[in-house]
Amino acid sequence: MAVGTSGPAETHGALRGPSDGPGWVGIDPDDLADGLIVADETGRVICFNDAAVRITAVARRDALGHPLERALPLEDLKGRRWWTLTDPYGGLATRVGQPERNLLLPGGREVLVSARYVRERPTGPIRRLVVSLRGTEARRRTERSHAELIATVAHELRSPLTSVKGFTATLLAKWERFTDDQKRLMLETVDADANRVTRLIAELLDISRIDSGRLEVRRQPVDMSAAVGRHVQAHIASGQSADRFLLRIRHDLPDLWADPDKIDQVLGNLLENAVRHGAGTVTIEVAPASAKNDEKGTAVTVSDEGPGIPEESMGRVFTRFWRGSKRGGTGLGLYIVKGIVEAHGGTITVGRGPGGGAEFRFILPVGAPAYLA
Repeated sequence: MAVGTSGPAETHGALRGPSDGPGWVGIDPDDLADGLIVADETGRVICFNDAAVRITAVARRDALGHPLERALPLEDLKGRRWWTLTDPYGGLATRVGQPERNLLLPGGREVLVSARYVRERPTGPIRRLVVSLRGTEARRRTERSHAELIATVAHELRSPLTSVKGFTATLLAKWERFTDDQKRLMLETVDADANRVTRLIAELLDISRIDSGRLEVRRQPVDMSAAVGRHVQAHIASGQSADRFLLRIRHDLPDLWADPDKIDQVLGNLLENAVRHGAGTVTIEVAPASAKNDEKGTAVTVSDEGPGIPEESMGRVFTRFWRGSKRGGTGLGLYIVKGIVEAHGGTITVGRGPGGGAEFRFILPVGAPAYLA
């Protein structure tokens, strides 16, 4: 990458591609999101874009025409001057740059810095030194998110594992002292806690796949009305009243190709949320709808008559660790639901239902068989 400038007094020029051919259009460095600083063959700054001004809090006039080590006085985390350590102009002629690393600006503010050495020939003198700057806010948000995830996992695992360990140790030490009914109760508790740990591990694996873009969708024909019916019957079998559910299913649904296991995961999560956190009648509506780009699709709406979701929380519903109430849950379910729906090319929204409670609506495009996708 070369920066077209005519001298140190010029703030910046157009960025061009490696070939500088007619297919490339000049780019103003101020249009770049990252900080860009370029020094010439003498080490004086010839380009200092707006992002660099914002990140470093150094005025452009105080940088242009000045030596790079003065315009950008960076130090490593041990307080050593970075330009003295790296010595780009006097160091090894085979080096092509510096990988990104955390460095400190005056005042101790951290920035992410990488550099590229542009030479006339592979081992020739440096013609341009190109430095890229980025703030650390995005990385810190990611690190906080990972720390929150670890803390949540540790908290969620501690309770069931403590229960499993306690009951198994008790049974092993005092097996003969318990009746069959007591043993059964303890083993059922261990089984339930083991299932809880299994679900948490499955959620973590789903989050990992969603974040890395590796969530696989194995498309097969899916009967959405039958899938909804199975979930409703499962809640009734577990003790919910049949009168609590209202199904509205259209019969002119388009053929749907989706991953049946993942669709079950979405339906299970949305219905469980409505039953656990909502109130009154839970209404599930399945109808044809237009997906993205006017493609045919199937829309599923799940609503309840509970207190609903506060308006100020609507934007955070599908983020990690959001909890609508304090009644259990890891706060990961709706994040996974959104990832699954989007992996199918669909969309999901949240709002207020006709009965005043929460209303979740997702639309899946018709899709195609896995061997054609």
